[in-house]
Amino acid sequence: MANAIPEKIRMNTTLLEHLAEVAKDAALLKGVLMRIQETPNSSELVTYAPFTLFPTPVPEAVFSQALALQTHFNTLVDKISQDAEFLQDALASTIEVDDFTARLFKIHQQIVKEGTSQSVVCGLNRSDYMLDQAEDGSSSLKQIEINTIAASFGGLSSCTPDVHRHILQVAGQLEQSERILDNNPAAGLARAVAKAWELYGSEKAVIMFLVEEGQRNIFDHRYVEKELWNRNIATMRRRFDDVSKTGSLDQDKRLFVDGQEVAVVYFRNGYMPQNYNSEKDWDARLMMERSLAVKCPDISTHLVGTKKVQQVLATPGVLEKFFPHQPQVVEQIRATFAGLYTLDMGPEGDQTVAMALAAPERFVLKPQREGGGNNFYGSEMCEVLQEVKDGTERTAYILMDKIHPAPVQNVLLRRDAPLQISTCLSELGVFGTYVRKGEDMVLNECVGHLLRTKSSEHSDGGVASGVAVLDNPLLF
Repeated sequence: MANAIPEKIRMNTTLLEHLAEVAKDAALLKGVLMRIQETPNSSELVTYAPFTLFPTPVPEAVFSQALALQTHFNTLVDKISQDAEFLQDALASTIEVDDFTARLFKIHQQIVKEGTSQSVVCGLNRSDYMLDQAEDGSSSLKQIEINTIAASFGGLSSCTPDVHRHILQVAGQLEQSERILDNNPAAGLARAVAKAWELYGSEKAVIMFLVEEGQRNIFDHRYVEKELWNRNIATMRRRFDDVSKTGSLDQDKRLFVDGQEVAVVYFRNGYMPQNYNSEKDWDARLMMERSLAVKCPDISTHLVGTKKVQQVLATPGVLEKFFPHQPQVVEQIRATFAGLYTLDMGPEGDQTVAMALAAPERFVLKPQREGGGNNFYGSEMCEVLQEVKDGTERTAYILMDKIHPAPVQNVLLRRDAPLQISTCLSELGVFGTYVRKGEDMVLNECVGHLLRTKSSEHSDGGVASGVAVLDNPLLF
């Protein structure tokens, strides 16, 4: 199972072209759609989301390991979000030099000072991994990051299994088609949001999706919305600007937008600096955080997803603080950590800089950003480090061991892209949800998975940034 493309198909260009057309038709029929760009002659263009022609082989053992870990990561994220002192210590150096993280942290501090208005917390997380291949050929699961805000593709990945089943059947690979796993993260994400809505306690209140001005991934949201509609829960989609203009809090801190009471704010926006176009946007974020509405995520959970927190968690003894009587859980989580190194000022940070500059091929430099395409590799990483190595600016980054997954061959289907066999690398994401009310964990689940694949010529970037494409695991 070293190659995703069946041997009898691999060199048959005509058959590949036929299968690619069948795959596109299947994708469109199954609703694998995504708005991907604006054009001069139209306000929007709708096309199929990019995906692989064939599913990618993934070892069953590491796949099962990733799924089994997700509820522990949910618990970890939730515990950290409640520990204001830990977040303060972990992010102290970062907020001195990273304006965006500092603005988020300022909101967090105000909420801590005022006290939270809502005891219900809803988390929709996605933990991302690559399979690091050792010299003996064995693979181990290594975490890339954990996403705690706007974790995407739970909707689109809910329908890609049917597409790959169909294309494998057309290709004469019936046995393999039957091994494609069912996968419906959208239903699980909606289940958690619906539970948060239920605990809010008002049937008239709505779930508000906070979205971007120009939404390139709207159909991914729609799958979750449909699941909520099936539960007879009203939803609406609003931008920061809408909240700023029509949003208000009453004397009980209930949030109203366009005259409608909001039970849950589901953030699909607000995770990048460019999402905030004015001070009014920041004021709107603060108003939502101060409100009685359930935030998904709240500001402290958002901060848990920063790269600096990830690096601090890898420090010896830190995980034990959050799982004091569960050494097995600590061991299982720590086994997924790649090497993570601080760039704080001092001897340890100096050593990290020297180590990276001496062997840049071994590492990746990560800023506190989400959305893909933000990391630095190789000579570019060296340029950045040379520029910031002697100043506090370096504390805006962390250093991480570069992971080396085993390459596979596949065909990446994109609109207007040439059809060719590419050497590819894959990244596995696992979706987790939890809902807590006060001290009680009401729900804690692993709700599905996501496989993204990209050409090996690209070092960084996800589907939304135009580099990776959607995929399915074929377990072996």
